[in-house]
Parts: sequence; structure tokens; C-alpha cells
Amino acid sequence: MLGSGTFGVESVISSIIPEEGRLAVLINGAYGRRIAEIAEYHKINTYTAEIEYNRIPTAEEAERIIAENNITHLAMVHCETTTGILNDIQSIGEVCKKHNVAFITDAMSSFGGIDIPVEAYNIDFLISSANKCIQGVPGFSFIIANKEKLIASRGTARSLSLDLYAQWETMSKDGKWRFTSPTHVVLAFARALDELEAEGGIKTRNKRYSENNRLLIEKMSEMGFKPYIGSEHQSPVITTFECPSESFSFEEMYAYIKKRGYAIYPGKLEGMNTFRIGNIGEIYKEDIEKLCGIIKDYTEEKKNARS
Repeated sequence: MLGSGTFGVESVISSIIPEEGRLAVLINGAYGRRIAEIAEYHKINTYTAEIEYNRIPTAEEAERIIAENNITHLAMVHCETTTGILNDIQSIGEVCKKHNVAFITDAMSSFGGIDIPVEAYNIDFLISSANKCIQGVPGFSFIIANKEKLIASRGTARSLSLDLYAQWETMSKDGKWRFTSPTHVVLAFARALDELEAEGGIKTRNKRYSENNRLLIEKMSEMGFKPYIGSEHQSPVITTFECPSESFSFEEMYAYIKKRGYAIYPGKLEGMNTFRIGNIGEIYKEDIEKLCGIIKDYTEEKKNARS
């Protein structure tokens, strides 16, 4: 599907849910909220369940929501990069299968870096993109779909350019997009897949990301930066840290780090002083050590300036 990952998500949401259907969205971050916003734009009958951003939706919650609200489709994010939390899509998928509910998974930030057995997890529509853990460049998204449910969605799409069935039908005939093909992105994607295979596949890449994450949390904790997500639900993709004090300036630290060759992310939590550091892409142990060394220099300089 042409466009960024959000285009892929909107394609699925706007294409597969019939007028009489009802969507449930389990939300514990900004990207879950975006799914709900997409559904609202397309006037899809939707139930939203928003929970605390530092905990995962449970199978029991999904069971109750489905049973009480006549749900036909359920959507959630696998790795919520708002915080770096990794949701339990396996248990939610089991609940969806039990109740014959179509399960939609936004795996934008996890596919290629975390093993996802799509069929075993009962995922009907998995959405990801050409960049992120694949380590290509942005420009198209892709959907791994339950073929039977995809075919059943024919004629349901609420958008011309984002019609998922029509795109699949066209590609099945001649392997092309319905509109202008993102040829440079396809070439980068093919090269990125070769590099993923050369690295040792998803298992090896996940090990590198996980080691990045472990080392990062260890070194940041030594400097007084506490991770927002508990270790049991922390993904290896991105890590949110709480700022050590109200007077701490992320903008000042960001500028200090950027001047020395690295860039990190601001926080996305409303009312909380946080920032985020990514662990994916061409990032290795040496990068984590260098970055943490820069942050340590910054904190020591600030401490010396106050004393």
C-alpha cells in the first residue's frame, strides 16, 4: 500500500469493516488512539478502551469488551512507541478467535525485529512498513492478511486509493500498485531484506536490539534515569525514561547530544516529563556506549555548574 505506515493502517480500518460491523480499539498509547481517530473519520461504529500507558490490555479486558459490545473487529498496536511497551497480542488473538472476531494488529515498530507467528497468534490483518525494524526507508506499508477475510471485504472500502481488496486484486494480476509505484523504496526494501538475512534473520536482529536496550537501561539507570515501562513489558524497540527532576530540560540535553552526532526523541506522555531513546536501526553496542557517555558528560557539566 502506497504511503507511510499510517496509510496501511487506514487502508485496513477503512476497507474491511462493513457498515453493520463494530470495531473495538484497545489503546495504551498515541498510535492506538490514532486507529480510533481513523475509525472516527470513516464513521465506523467504534468502541474505544483507553487504559494507562504503562500497562498492557489484558485478555480478560478484551473478553469483556467483546462480549458486552457486539464487537466484530478488534484492533491494537503491538509495540506502542509512545512508551516502548510491548503488548500481548498472542493472548488477545486467542480471545478474538474464540469469539470469531477479526483481529487487526499494528506491528509497525515490531515486525522484522520481533518474531510474530501471524497464524499462530490468530492475526487476521497485520500491518507494518518498509522502514522501522526492516531498516529500509519509508514510502510504502504492507499488510499480511487472512485471504478469506480479505476477499470477503470486497466492496466495503470507503476510499478509492486505500481500497485494500482492490490493491490486492491488482497486485495478484501483474504485481504492480494501482497507482504510481514507489520504485526507489522497493529497491531499498529489497536491499534491507538481504541485509536482514545476512545479519542472521529476525532472531539475530532481535538479540542485537535487546542487548542495545539492556545496556541502555543499565547505563541510564546508573545516571539516575528511570525507565517508565517495567521490565516485564519493555520492548527492545524504544525506551522511555522519566526526567530526574522538574527542572531538567530535555531541549537543552537534546541540543547537547545532537551537537555531538546523535539524536533522541522527546517524550509523548501528556503531563509527564519524559524522553525516549530508540534501539533499532543500524545501532550497536558502541553507539549506546557513546550516547550514554555524552549524556553523562552533560549531567556532570550541569552538576558542576550548579555547585
